[in-house]
Amino acid sequence: MGSELAEILDAVAVGRFPSPDGGTTVVPQPSDRDAGVIAFTAHSVVFTDEDPRWVRATLAALDCDRLAATMHPHFLGALLERTGRSMDTIDLLTVASPLAGAPPLQLTELTDAAHPRVARAHQHRDDVQVWVAVGGVVILGRGVAGRWEAAIEVDEGRREAGLGRALARAARHLVPTGQPVWAQQAAGNARSVRAFQAAGFRPVGAEARLFER
Repeated sequence: MGSELAEILDAVAVGRFPSPDGGTTVVPQPSDRDAGVIAFTAHSVVFTDEDPRWVRATLAALDCDRLAATMHPHFLGALLERTGRSMDTIDLLTVASPLAGAPPLQLTELTDAAHPRVARAHQHRDDVQVWVAVGGVVILGRGVAGRWEAAIEVDEGRREAGLGRALARAARHLVPTGQPVWAQQAAGNARSVRAFQAAGFRPVGAEARLFER
């Protein structure tokens, strides 16, 4: 995918994680759109075009466990203020390998670029593709550092019936051959966490993504 962050993510996707040495790696943003923090086990990656010396000095000044520093509200707040960006929540970051063949779920591709679901996906991803099933939607697109990211939506009346798991698994069939597929779930969204893990997505870290205003 052509960036330092992409190399780290490619390695993580196949089980090679940064050394759990309690350190923080600071790398440039892979694009103007994407900045943020990913916390792996005992090692964090901050991807920003801000001065790495400022990042390290701000982290060092925090009165907290150093392993928690990059996800501490004071650091994230300082980073948001310095960059003029916004964020929603800290997500659980998960990844899964692709699956061969067509998904075992009837899907219809949505090609209307003006559709609200498509338009919303384009705010954070490139090469967006959207498929509709009865009661739900699966979205694929290139997100942080060009990685393929999946998101799903399930209608309220179809929840707790296994459709979320089926949609998440479908994303593994729909991703281009040989490419891992990533997904983020808010830690408090237990339904989504369960659905993606049941579909074979492995938790690899926590991610705070900073959005352009």
